[in-house]
Amino acid sequence: MPQGTLDRTPPPFFRQGFSARSKLVFFAALAVFLMVADTRFQVIAPTRAALATALLPVQRVLAVPVEMWQGGSDYLGGLQQALAAERDAQARLAALAEHAARADRLALENERLRALLELRPALAVRSLPAEVLFEAADPYSRKVFIDRGTQHGVVPGSPVINESGVLGQVTRAFALNAEVTLLVDKDAAIPVLNTRTQQRSAAFGGGAGPAGGMELRFVPASIDVQDGDLLHTSGIDGIYPPGLPVARVATVERRAESGFARITLVPAANPDHVRHVLVLEPLKLQLPPHPEPAASAPTAGRAERQLTTPRRGSGAP
Repeated sequence: MPQGTLDRTPPPFFRQGFSARSKLVFFAALAVFLMVADTRFQVIAPTRAALATALLPVQRVLAVPVEMWQGGSDYLGGLQQALAAERDAQARLAALAEHAARADRLALENERLRALLELRPALAVRSLPAEVLFEAADPYSRKVFIDRGTQHGVVPGSPVINESGVLGQVTRAFALNAEVTLLVDKDAAIPVLNTRTQQRSAAFGGGAGPAGGMELRFVPASIDVQDGDLLHTSGIDGIYPPGLPVARVATVERRAESGFARITLVPAANPDHVRHVLVLEPLKLQLPPHPEPAASAPTAGRAERQLTTPRRGSGAP
């Protein structure tokens, strides 16, 4: 092509359009204006609502594959968890069945030995299921209320347990509910037996230990107590049946300047995660009554002399 035929004149202005910088400034200003207008006057809200309504079917259609993938994954994961839980439940059921069979054999052997030794039959502990209603509003005590009362056979002093161990004791019984003082309460105490050493002592609530706090008090520093020792009810108080788990020894601090050891305990039953409990009948209701203390002979003789001896000024010879 000959060079003379080329058009070297610049294109007209209206064919060039706006520059890129001008477009950037314009759209930036428009965006700022729309944001301020939407914030102040909500002018874009109707448009946004209309667009959301129009795009909702599209969003639902596009979300179907994602929901199917997630649902399938959850189903497979839940199926695997259910199968694993079933295997664990079957293993626990087999262990419980073996434990129940061994307990039945021991109970039968115990009855035979008692009959052989001419001992009285073992006391039967009657229980009543209950549900925790609420916790007491007093921030300085640890008490809960259950939905069983005197009309259901609950009496003050009844032990309260769950599947882990002793929780507390009924301190007040009403017609339809009852107040239970937990073992971690500062006024609670329970006689315990160390299953390793067979030593008896008393556990008190209100200590500085974990999970609410319990401790052994008035224990000599030379006593044989170790971390991890299990404490069960001793049964000598006539309230709690023997052999119920109470606590586990957490720390043992022996101080040279003091004659007593500081022993903190972890309750066997966590009082903060309990919903259903069993209320046991106190053993004292099945035990024979305590004999009344007989009056001493000097006291009786002194009373007789007072009745037969005339007082001064009475006119008797």
